[in-house]
Amino acid sequence: MSYLILFVVGFLAATLLPASSEVLLLTLYQQGGSAAGLWIVATLGNSLGSCVNWWLGKEIRRFQNRRWFPVSQAQLRKAEQHFARYGSWSLLFAWLPVVGDPLTFMAGILKVRFSLFVTLVVLGKGARYAVILLIAQNIQ
Repeated sequence: MSYLILFVVGFLAATLLPASSEVLLLTLYQQGGSAAGLWIVATLGNSLGSCVNWWLGKEIRRFQNRRWFPVSQAQLRKAEQHFARYGSWSLLFAWLPVVGDPLTFMAGILKVRFSLFVTLVVLGKGARYAVILLIAQNIQ
């Protein structure tokens, strides 16, 4: 049951909803959870949450000329310039607080190829959880 909760919290933490999975990951590890199992579940949940952001961004683009569209034309141009300057590699940092979730949303709006998106997001998020668990192992 705790792995399912970690999956859900990881998923929600990657969407535009405010949540944090790191504390739960560490708590479950300290309670004897398998580092590998926790890593897989947290990475999978968090990455799938980012995929929801990408999909929402991709689908909402068709409404970009509506007044209620959540991204102004200026913000959209700025995001396009960011991706032109830093490229899709910036998705390796989708795990960062504050900027990570909007980054995955903008990747969908900017139609970043899904296979590339998933690869970079999983690598970045998996590396983050691995570092957290390695630090936890070295502290014990």
